[in-house]
Formats: sequence, C-alpha cells, structure tokens
Amino acid sequence: MTDCFAVIFTSTRTEGDNGYAEAAERMAELVSEQPGFLGVESVRGADGVGITVSYWQSEAAILAWRQNPEHQVIQARGRLEWYSAFHTRVCRVEREYRFGQ
Repeated sequence: MTDCFAVIFTSTRTEGDNGYAEAAERMAELVSEQPGFLGVESVRGADGVGITVSYWQSEAAILAWRQNPEHQVIQARGRLEWYSAFHTRVCRVEREYRFGQ
C-alpha cells in the first residue's frame, strides 16, 4: 500500500462497553463504503490502549470521512463515553516492507 495516506488513531478506552462494540461494527461497515478507503488494521491491549491504522488514497478522502455526519456523531460519543485519551496522526506512506503472509 505505497503512495497512500495512513491515519494512526491511538486511544485509551474507558471501563465497560457502553455501546462501543456496536458502534465500532457500524463504523467498520460505513467506512468500507467510503470512497478512497483502502483498509484498516487495529489492536487493543488488556490495559485498554489501542492503535488503529486506516489507509486512504488521498487526504481529501480522509477529510470526507472525518466530515461524514454519522462518523461525527460517533466521534463525539467517543470523547464523552469511550475514550479517556486519544491521539490522531496523518502520515504519507512512501514505502513498505513485508515478511511472510
């Protein structure tokens, strides 16, 4: 996935689900339909810290996703209920290396 953009979302979850799993499932469904979306990788540790990296064809595609009305509602809920902290970074992917599958 070279010559694309990556959005790195690092977060710390609050206690309990509080509708998070359902919202995450809906966002995965919605983003998969978003023009310019290339894929996503996500992990979360037992300590509640997680990293999600989404890949995009362009910065315009990232901005369109950020401005999606349903995504904005979920972002606001995340700030209020699901995350005690988060950090978002946008990067250009210039090259990649692989090993194995």
